[in-house]
Amino acid sequence: MGFVVLVLFVILLILLASCVKIVPQAYAYVVERLGAYQGTWSVGLHIKLPIIDKVAKKINLKEQVVDFAPQPVITKDNVTMRIDTVVFFQITDPKMFAYGVENPIMAIENLTATTLRNIIGDLELDQTLTSRETINTKMRASLDEATDPWGIKVNRVELKNIIPPAEIQNAMERQMKAERERREAVTRAEGEKKASVTVAEGKKAAAILEAEAEKQSAILRAEAQKEKMIREAEGEAEAILKVQQATADGIRMIREAGADEAVLRIKSLEAFEKAADGKATKIIIPSEIQGIAGLASSVKELVSDK
Repeated sequence: MGFVVLVLFVILLILLASCVKIVPQAYAYVVERLGAYQGTWSVGLHIKLPIIDKVAKKINLKEQVVDFAPQPVITKDNVTMRIDTVVFFQITDPKMFAYGVENPIMAIENLTATTLRNIIGDLELDQTLTSRETINTKMRASLDEATDPWGIKVNRVELKNIIPPAEIQNAMERQMKAERERREAVTRAEGEKKASVTVAEGKKAAAILEAEAEKQSAILRAEAQKEKMIREAEGEAEAILKVQQATADGIRMIREAGADEAVLRIKSLEAFEKAADGKATKIIIPSEIQGIAGLASSVKELVSDK
């Protein structure tokens, strides 16, 4: 009898312990009573009724990432390619997630594939390859709206890989190679053009500098010649002025010494003799001096006879 009581006590303890539930952070428990939805437990300690209450579903409320396998799609210009997508979603309503759809992940995968086919079907190959951001935005909006009744919020959708057919890849590679070669040729031509322009500008600048230097040199030579001529003219003027001053001083001294008219005329003859300097072939002597010249000759002959 005591053993039976002990067993019943242990069973009661186990039953009571199973009725105590602790919900961890970022989780929610959906509880059913006799098969019907009873409520949603959030983070903390909870107690359920034994036998009649049960935790129907434990739901992760953290953001989740699902990477779906590549899906075949056809573009508007009838090119078949394979695209795999990555979906970031989060459960916002545990009750709707538990009772909205049988297999939410499979539902999201199929919905992603059909939405992707619809979007890519309106785009050509080039647009598909260059419009990833547009495709991501359209898919996120469509999936978020479609999964809202399931208590799921789609935060982001990313196209992981776009895999075109092999022949398309080869054609694209050849096109890219040709484009790179064209850019290289253009770059080389532009470099040669810039080099030619730089050389021409250098020659032009050198010619301008050379002409400017020659101009400055000519100006300096002209100024030096001008200064030389000015100094020579000033020297000649100063010499003439000194000669005239000396002549004036000589005449003044003769007058102060009391020389008569005859002496002055003899001095004039001496001046004419110096003016001739043995080089002149003809000298015109004023008439008033000619008489003095004869007188001087007579005096000279008398002195010689003595």
